Amino acid sequence: MGRREGPLDPGAGPVQRFAFELRKLRQEAGGPTYRLMAQRTEYSVATLSRAAAGDQFPSLAVVLAYVRACGADAGEWEQRWHAVAREVAGEPADADDADAPYRGLARFEPGDRDLFFGRDQLVMQLAERVRTHRMVAVVGASGSGKSSLLRAGLIPTLRSQASPGCLLAAIRILTPGPRPLTTHADAMTSGEGPGDTVVIVDQFEELFTLCADPAERAAFLDLLMTAVRPDSRLRVVIAVRADFFGRCAEHRPLATALRDATFLLDPMGPAELREAIVKPAAAAGLIVERALTAQIVEDVAEEPGGLPLMSHALLETWRRRKGRTLTLAAYQAAGGVHGALTRTAEETYTRLTPEQAEAARRILLRLITPGEGAQDTSRPADRAELQAQNTTDQPPDAASVLEQLARARLITLDGDMVHLAHEALITAWPRLQSWIDDARDRLRAHRQLTEAARTWNALDRDPGALYRGTRLAAAEECFTGYRADLIPVECSFLDASIAAREQERRAAARTTRRIRVLLAALSALLLLASTAAVIAYQQRGLARADRDRAVAEQMVAEAGQLNATDPSLAARMYVAAHRMRSDPAATAGLLDTQNSALSALLSGHTQAVYAVAFSPDGHILATGAGDGTIRLWNLADPGRPVPLGRPLTGHTDWVYWLQFSPDGRTLASASRDRTARLWDVRDPLYPRALGRPLTGHTDFVFSVSYSRDGRTLATASQDRTVRLWDVSDPAHAQALGRPLTGAGDPVSSAAVSPDGRTVAAPSHDHTIRLWNITDRTHPDLWRQPLDNPDVVYAVAFRPDSRLMASVGNDQKVRLWDVSDPAQAKALGEPLTGHSGTLLAVAFSPDGRTLATGGADHTIRFWDVSDPLHPAALGQPLVGHAGFINWLAFSPDGASLASVSDDYTVRLWHLPRTVLAGHLGHLTSIAFSPDNRTLAGAGDGTVRLWDVRDPARARQLSRLPDEHAVLRVLFRPDGRLLASAAGDGTVRLWDVADVNRPRPDGAVRTGAADPVGVLAFAAGGRVLVTGGPEHSLRLWNVTDPTRPAALGPPLTGHISLVHWAGVSPDGHTLASTSEDDKVRLWDLRDPAHPRALPDIRTSDTGGTQWGAFSPDGKLLATAGMGHDVRVWNISTPTRATELGKPLTGHTTAVTWVGFSPDGRTLAAAGDDRSVLLWNMTDPARPAPWGKALTAGHTDSIETAAYRPDGQLLATAGPDGMIGLTPLEPGQAIQRICTSTAGLLTRERWPDYVPELPYAPPCRD
Repeated sequence: MGRREGPLDPGAGPVQRFAFELRKLRQEAGGPTYRLMAQRTEYSVATLSRAAAGDQFPSLAVVLAYVRACGADAGEWEQRWHAVAREVAGEPADADDADAPYRGLARFEPGDRDLFFGRDQLVMQLAERVRTHRMVAVVGASGSGKSSLLRAGLIPTLRSQASPGCLLAAIRILTPGPRPLTTHADAMTSGEGPGDTVVIVDQFEELFTLCADPAERAAFLDLLMTAVRPDSRLRVVIAVRADFFGRCAEHRPLATALRDATFLLDPMGPAELREAIVKPAAAAGLIVERALTAQIVEDVAEEPGGLPLMSHALLETWRRRKGRTLTLAAYQAAGGVHGALTRTAEETYTRLTPEQAEAARRILLRLITPGEGAQDTSRPADRAELQAQNTTDQPPDAASVLEQLARARLITLDGDMVHLAHEALITAWPRLQSWIDDARDRLRAHRQLTEAARTWNALDRDPGALYRGTRLAAAEECFTGYRADLIPVECSFLDASIAAREQERRAAARTTRRIRVLLAALSALLLLASTAAVIAYQQRGLARADRDRAVAEQMVAEAGQLNATDPSLAARMYVAAHRMRSDPAATAGLLDTQNSALSALLSGHTQAVYAVAFSPDGHILATGAGDGTIRLWNLADPGRPVPLGRPLTGHTDWVYWLQFSPDGRTLASASRDRTARLWDVRDPLYPRALGRPLTGHTDFVFSVSYSRDGRTLATASQDRTVRLWDVSDPAHAQALGRPLTGAGDPVSSAAVSPDGRTVAAPSHDHTIRLWNITDRTHPDLWRQPLDNPDVVYAVAFRPDSRLMASVGNDQKVRLWDVSDPAQAKALGEPLTGHSGTLLAVAFSPDGRTLATGGADHTIRFWDVSDPLHPAALGQPLVGHAGFINWLAFSPDGASLASVSDDYTVRLWHLPRTVLAGHLGHLTSIAFSPDNRTLAGAGDGTVRLWDVRDPARARQLSRLPDEHAVLRVLFRPDGRLLASAAGDGTVRLWDVADVNRPRPDGAVRTGAADPVGVLAFAAGGRVLVTGGPEHSLRLWNVTDPTRPAALGPPLTGHISLVHWAGVSPDGHTLASTSEDDKVRLWDLRDPAHPRALPDIRTSDTGGTQWGAFSPDGKLLATAGMGHDVRVWNISTPTRATELGKPLTGHTTAVTWVGFSPDGRTLAAAGDDRSVLLWNMTDPARPAPWGKALTAGHTDSIETAAYRPDGQLLATAGPDGMIGLTPLEPGQAIQRICTSTAGLLTRERWPDYVPELPYAPPCRD
């Protein structure tokens, strides 16, 4: 059967009417296919079908051939053709718009470069700005030509004029849309090959008009800012309407980035307008009358939004051209700049039937978002939304109306999306403007209703997502009399909301009536009354349960949004939702918190907090702020920090820095009041000042730092000096010698090394000075100052004094080898990832982890256990709403304190379920059968971990093998470990003593490719490995020291084999590869395996992984096609797919596995997530509804369930193994002991206004 033709309206014009008649002729002839008609004529299928398409008037020869193929009278149709040709000649010549030198309301595209004139100088300036800045904002009024400048000007220029200093790998262009992060996260990655990738974000204002989720908007902006860091190989250009430019200031990092990166697009001047008018016509061989040029310049000059109106007027003039000349008369006939668009819109509208006109009104209003303090904006809509009807009578053909509006160039059809051709239509067409003004409030309510109905429908019409209360009353009032404007899903949503309310009212009324009747007969029918009371109670209980379910679901949704900005508050929300109603989504949210740092909020300071320090025993935390006070906090119970005594006062200005003396008896402070002070904190409830303030600096004192013995204190100042103080007797501190000078600008801070030999003093003059204070009375420089490219604000020493880290204005972290301060040197490349100035740096007590923070409001961790190969560790910590001014680790390393411009202190409880000993890409993990040990393969090593208690996991040993291991697997008895390496060798290890593993034997598989295939069969006596030419091999490993091949290789795969597994009963071997087949073998006789019929997955990208269910009846496969498939293999020779593919991942699925009890299926993917499904009914798996990330910063390549089912381990390229305990009780306990001060009674109504306060935890 031929492809169905698109809708056609015979009333749209003579061309369309003639095409309609041709179609009717073909139907009356029996509906021959165009292929059959082509065989009867000398014309192609495409030519004949185009004759009846209605897009252009066909030639007489084609029409006659069409008619003859249908068996009709050619003479009659020739007369018809001539009549229509005469009618067409009287219309504007719009049949060849593809050849028009003007684009009307449509923007210029990169392919229109040869027609884009008048902006040459601006294009060159913008291109140069892009080459020299990583972010540029093009700002201009609506209609000033921003989109065309980017597409037809900037993109071709960047492509054709490559600069040696700015090589480009790719250019991408996007518009934010309603879900910018979900839709465009992948676009924010650098392209392959050398050079930078330019990402152009056009119509940036959509971020504020279409994206209704503040969390998604903030996350997209954060991603945008991360993408423009100097080492990202990305350059970002945004185009934003001038009336929305102020909204960019709501995101502080963006506002900061745009200070020097704004490119204002001014109106075209007369000379530029002449070029834009005359040169496109000349390129097409046309002439523009001088009078016409002068008139248009006069009409448009200096009008900010006039370009689309001019372009449309020129297009209409071109349609009315006389020969090769565009005349003033044709321009005036079209209506001129200010009337052409109105005339086109009105003519199109008046040609519609009344029903079509009403459909056009509804369509156009759906394409508009009414402004709030700004101009109205366009709103892209899905074609299905616009074509949906809600009338019981025969509806007009919305598809035909869309085609007519598109033909008039009032809208554009882009695949499934429909857009206004330009926002100029909103103000230029009075009829449309009046529609908007008459329905402005209703339009705002309609946009909200559309999103709510879409969400409800996506949630399988969950009653919990319906409107209730005042929102329902407002919507009901707003759309009374206007239900015809709603599409079916919106009507259904509103009807369901009203029905739910009426049902609740009827239930309440029924309850009331019953109570009245029962009360009247109470004396005689006491038993009946009691029964009715029970029923009423049950009904109230059911209503309450429904309400709680809806509220809990809403809380889970809000927690998901909060995860991007305050995971600790989100964690409390998950607890509250779980206590109200335990469901899989809330449970997943709880479980996923275990691999993330969670923070308690300490409030009390009334200005920005700058200083924080732990006492040496970790029981006291000190904080200092811009309010001039120092506060002490009792951390005896870290989960419930409480203030100690009154704030310390004495400083008369900001407190910049705090440090406890090594014995914990004294606290030193530095202040903007040009002094340092010492405080006696032996009794923290009653601290007191010691002696006089330390004076001598002539400007702000930025920092204080104690020597290891507590006898010396170093201070740094704005006055460009460092001073040393003898504080052996804190009550009588004395200056030591002269100030340490030499800095050309203020000294940002000073830190004494733990060994007491060195003071490191970073400065605003871009240097770090290392002072030798071995003789503290005669300090001198160890060496020349260490140079930096920008201001350095802070340094920190590793506890062994051999490594120093520095941070500053260049947003990078630098590591320095200071084992010999006289020969100090930089180590490797700076660490990047932050998107703002860095102010804070701290080493963990064990020296393996570095924490940094600053102006981007985030804290990042770095694994520096090998300083030559440092690596980012886990996700950044978010939660602060201002600059992070300082950080401090607790003495036991379990907590981190941070202070911020947002007036708060956060006490972060760091996850202990993260194994970070590997230094590179992890490719495989495996649990021992006894649940005690985890093997991890990566960075050229295999490490064994004790994971009996995930919170106290520790490394046991490391296999003495430096090969690149791709896969590891324990034998079922747990005494043997197999490791498959990239050289084709499988090594066998005796791990009976996991603290001292030793080599046992090796298998030379003969594989040329690096194959990581391992499986044990026959109770561990048989090992399955990869083999030569994409085959599998079986080996007898009864004696691991002498493995022997069993039979010939198992062939059949035609590409790289990814996975092999044996069913729990040992009877079936399955394997997957880069093709779309799963191959099965009968393995009951391992010496003579027998091939079984293949399973075709239809995943042409290949299948990455597979897993048998514990009962062996199911096989799950994970593929490149982003989904998981489940197969019934209870009869392996007749494997069948169960249900539909399991979806949810947005990239390739890398691993899949069943829980040991078979009730849950987990799948990990390149999208950094693990999805879970309830497999109680394998034919209808139920998704948990929320993904786990396990704290990973990159894709999750592999995972494993612990055999007892209580733990899920994940790993991947970020070098981290995440351990996720699967008992929500443990997660709740950790959340409640780590997030004090969040979701308090005061903040509860902000997040759960429907219910009275119910503390999620007993703080």
